[in-house]
Amino acid sequence: MRFMVIVKATPDSEAGVMPSKQLLTEMGKFNEELVKAGVMLAGEGLHPSSKGVRVRFSGNRRTVIDGPFAETKELIAGFWLWQVQSLEEAVEWLKRAPFDGDTEIEVRQVFEADDFGAEFTPELREQEERLRAQVAAKS
Repeated sequence: MRFMVIVKATPDSEAGVMPSKQLLTEMGKFNEELVKAGVMLAGEGLHPSSKGVRVRFSGNRRTVIDGPFAETKELIAGFWLWQVQSLEEAVEWLKRAPFDGDTEIEVRQVFEADDFGAEFTPELREQEERLRAQVAAKS
């Protein structure tokens, strides 16, 4: 099972405050453990929302809204993509992460092809596999 581990923004991350050398060192060690265990598929930090945009879709209209965005608790500061056996395993890994008491993390399972049922036809599955192969070839 794949899980997206979403690190919620804080006032500091939205202000562009960079992590300390100590936190970066501890996070590097934690990420090494994840990689060695075959858990981590990807992981990155994100710039503050002031450097981003949102695109709102309404019918055929597309509206671009510049950041920053008001509700810090709804923003994302970074993410991991993990491969684990269960939500419980993801939570156990996450409990070991070197965050302080002001951090909130959301863990959500990623849909797999079989989750979509009959609507995900053999043709659509083939297209998906072909696209994933193309992405992997560029890595």
